[in-house]
Amino acid sequence: MNPGGTQTPRRTGHPASWWAQFLNASDRFDVASVTEGLSDAIIPKISSRLLRREAELAADAVVRHLSKPASVEASERAGKAVDRLEATVERLDERATAEPGLDEAYALCHALRGRYAEAASEAERFVGTMPLLKVFVECLRLERFDMALAMRLVNAGQNPETAVRSGLAIGRYGWWPSWLLSVVTERALAGTLDQATITALDQCAYAELTPTQARVARRLLGGDEELVEATAQRLESLGAYAAAGKLRDGDLTAVALAARMVPL
Repeated sequence: MNPGGTQTPRRTGHPASWWAQFLNASDRFDVASVTEGLSDAIIPKISSRLLRREAELAADAVVRHLSKPASVEASERAGKAVDRLEATVERLDERATAEPGLDEAYALCHALRGRYAEAASEAERFVGTMPLLKVFVECLRLERFDMALAMRLVNAGQNPETAVRSGLAIGRYGWWPSWLLSVVTERALAGTLDQATITALDQCAYAELTPTQARVARRLLGGDEELVEATAQRLESLGAYAAAGKLRDGDLTAVALAARMVPL
């Protein structure tokens, strides 16, 4: 249903609830940037030149207001500009003949009214998923964040919350050795990267493993049953019974200790 109450065509893509996960992923979400990004993605798709021009004016007014939210004058100017755009779209929608660009204009109205998730959901079918993902991820304004991985995960089917958490983990631990980062990426793509796993992998990073020990650790992390049992027996021979038990039980925190006990 569009803002005017008329039925919009059925579409495929992500629902507004899916896009809304990005809004809660960071307390630094930049509303001015997401408005500008959505506007830049949607407005070129409005085929009517006159409607597109009015959309540009409204978007410019809103972005200026969001950049200076304390300005009463900017707020009033933005409100009037969006009112004019919505009135124009409603008037064109009431005509007997179909007017090109209305679906796009309705999506823009969502964005200019602060309904970013609804705007993305409406715009996805004519803008595409990846351009919108880029807009939302950039607007998170997260430090030490692996944007490329987050977008890759979302594109692979992970939900936004999981993708953002993984992007933060990789960004924070970018100093980890490449073999360990590849393990993290694999687990993130598989949807098995949780905080307990990150903690265990961090211990591996601090363990300063040799290349041989790193290969063993990677196999242990991968669940190589024969190696797990052989390593557990070695731990027991050294008196590390608790660590051996943890390793057999799949506790990844024992991997770093086990790998370091591999003969050099």
